[in-house]
Amino acid sequence: MKIQTRHLEARHRAYRSSEDRAIESLNLEIGAGEHVAIIGPSGSGKTTLLEVLACAMKPLSGSLLLDGQDPWQLSKSDLQRLRGHLFLAPQVPPLPPRQRVVTAVLAGRLPTMSLVASLRSLIVPSDLPGALAALERFDLAAKLFERVDQLSGGERQRVGLARALMSPASLWLIDEPLSSLDPARLQQAMQALVDSANERSATLVTTLHQVDAALAFFPRIIGLRKGKLAFDLPSSQVTQQALEDLYETTNGGLVGAISADELPEAPGIRVTALHCR
Repeated sequence: MKIQTRHLEARHRAYRSSEDRAIESLNLEIGAGEHVAIIGPSGSGKTTLLEVLACAMKPLSGSLLLDGQDPWQLSKSDLQRLRGHLFLAPQVPPLPPRQRVVTAVLAGRLPTMSLVASLRSLIVPSDLPGALAALERFDLAAKLFERVDQLSGGERQRVGLARALMSPASLWLIDEPLSSLDPARLQQAMQALVDSANERSATLVTTLHQVDAALAFFPRIIGLRKGKLAFDLPSSQVTQQALEDLYETTNGGLVGAISADELPEAPGIRVTALHCR
């Protein structure tokens, strides 16, 4: 699915005033099947942008086109059908604690299922082999029939990602998929996500705090700061200076309002010591 935004402006859900914008005059074009990572400090508008692209939030102004269509000009039924081709994975997956893992994963197929079929699947899972295969990609096959509340935070996050593999969506919007994962699981999860999107020819847009992972797995990096586009570059052209400007850091100190824990390290970029100025 192709994405185009022109002078896009949006407000974060927590903002009360329409004057407070999480996204300001954003112009982007992402081709069908392209893989893009969005990076930037906390509060830069990354999550808000994903929610707008998922048609979960209407822009304040400007335009959004998905495959050449303005979602907000469609009828309610057509908009609902379009949403069936969009998959948004929040940073904290909305998984009912008493639900079985297999049911949680198969929920990715709900847009293609009738009400009767979806209710039946709560009792008798509709596609056990498919759910098992999706979980295997994230090394969770053994958890197929466990309850969600018996999983660790990292396991729940990977179950949320496995949902994407069951989804009929052609646009995957993944918000901070690595926040609960250790380094080994991080590599595995990112590889599984990218490989699966390639196999499906799905457009993949992911927000990340881990800049090293963004540079390693994504050919294109978009930097957001205070709701505005800081840069839009091939990963090979993202320099140390570009990252220092994005996160307002210097070799000798921390200028912006982020902590040392939030500061990412990318290949070839070593953070030695940080001192608040």
